[in-house]
Amino acid sequence: MTSEVVIDVRQNEVSIALLEDKNLVEYQTEPRSASFAVGNIYIAKVRKLMAGLNASFVDVGYERDAFLHYLDLGNQFSSYEKYLKQVQSDRKKLYPFAKATHQPDLKKDGSVANTLKKDQEVLVQIVKEPISTKGPRLTCELSFAGRYLVLMPFYDKVSVSTKIKSSEERARLKQLIQSIKPKNVGVIVRTVAEGKRVAELDSELKILMKRWEDAIAKVQRTTTRPQLVYEEESRVVALLRDLFNPSYENIYVNDEQVFQEVKEYVTLIAPEKAGIVKLYTGNVPIYDNFNITKQIKSSFGKIVNYRHGAYLIIEHTEAMHVVDVNSGNRTKAEKGQEGNALEVNLGAADELARQLRLRDMGGIIIVDFIDMNLAEDRQMLYERMCKNMQKDRARHNILPLSKFGLMQITRQRVRPAMDVNVDEDCPTCFGSGKIKSSILFTDQLEGKIDQLVNKIGVKRFYLHVHPYVAAYINQGFVSLKRRWQMKYGLGVRVIPSQKMGFLQYEFYDDKKQFIDMKEEVETK
Repeated sequence: MTSEVVIDVRQNEVSIALLEDKNLVEYQTEPRSASFAVGNIYIAKVRKLMAGLNASFVDVGYERDAFLHYLDLGNQFSSYEKYLKQVQSDRKKLYPFAKATHQPDLKKDGSVANTLKKDQEVLVQIVKEPISTKGPRLTCELSFAGRYLVLMPFYDKVSVSTKIKSSEERARLKQLIQSIKPKNVGVIVRTVAEGKRVAELDSELKILMKRWEDAIAKVQRTTTRPQLVYEEESRVVALLRDLFNPSYENIYVNDEQVFQEVKEYVTLIAPEKAGIVKLYTGNVPIYDNFNITKQIKSSFGKIVNYRHGAYLIIEHTEAMHVVDVNSGNRTKAEKGQEGNALEVNLGAADELARQLRLRDMGGIIIVDFIDMNLAEDRQMLYERMCKNMQKDRARHNILPLSKFGLMQITRQRVRPAMDVNVDEDCPTCFGSGKIKSSILFTDQLEGKIDQLVNKIGVKRFYLHVHPYVAAYINQGFVSLKRRWQMKYGLGVRVIPSQKMGFLQYEFYDDKKQFIDMKEEVETK
């Protein structure tokens, strides 16, 4: 199986696509200004105590207060609390972390009312992003994740991933980390650390300690509350940190700055794979070039088709995701009704496992498969689903089919499910139902080009239009594009883009920055 990562960096957002054998299996997009990412650490104030919930609401700067349960304070909360007071007692000199003392563990059956008070300052980390009407979910058990290790201040022990099966290797790693870790920190050794040398692990441990020290230094220097003191790595690098696999063949990026970030990170964690990071410089949009745009359009939405006419209907409610499996217009009957149902269900299991990763669906997922009478067929379907979900990084649990033919799946949810609207609003009438005559569309484009060149002074630019429109502009012995170039200069370049509506257009300068040339009034 070949794996490739394609990163599309645009002016306002960045999106990342993971391809396995050219098929889209993971897709994430977010605004470049996005905040409240999982892993961010804040020095924040307790806003309200809720004794009935044994929890508190904390102000981290979001429109809705974040939720912090008593059990999420962690065993070492008292140690954090004392060290925080020591750090804030002197704004000129930072109290050394090595001199911090461990306090007694927090009681598991205690109450938030006896532990916190209103307006108290606490160090918190986001473990779940704002979802729907809920604010972020917080923890006081801080952790700094790297490629091989996870650093946890005040947790003075070493744990090794249970996925490392060799007892000799587990003992080696544990002894090695014990010998190099600083005082007052705990370390979790991740699965990918198996077989790594001490120099690599020591280097990453120092980087993680530096992040913790920088965060504490920011707490000491600043007085504004809430205040972001540690920001998770850029979304691109964070995804690569968790996803990176030696089997990757290529990582394509269409932005010079992000390309350098990714190149530096891959060089740091796997120097021998630095050559797989490539800067995409083609004129065709990067997602169009790798056939990702078409896959996004066909893979999202309420109805998802898969092989032989069968399809899934995916509904999202506040409490859960509901998936219905339909055989569609299948007429195949060589194996009878039972065989047909099994084939449709197995195909649905393959597609559903992909959809869970692709949409990052979390919480409770209920799947209504087509009814099957044979117990061995139901067991085969359950085993197929379990096998397909082995590639999923998110924690999940799958139950066998119930007597009603329903499969229940729970999947870790730390951010809102990916919701890409594949239904296109008319880009030219803005919902009014009236547009200028289509035959005049190219005249309208020429007017925009004239304005861009002669009034604004932009001589070199890209015009993105629907592929059919691009074909029309490029056709003929002396094409429309050629006539524009003769009139306005060779800087006029027409690019077919699959994401454009039929009469939609976008202008970009020679640095690929969007130029807003569209006015709603022009359609009326």
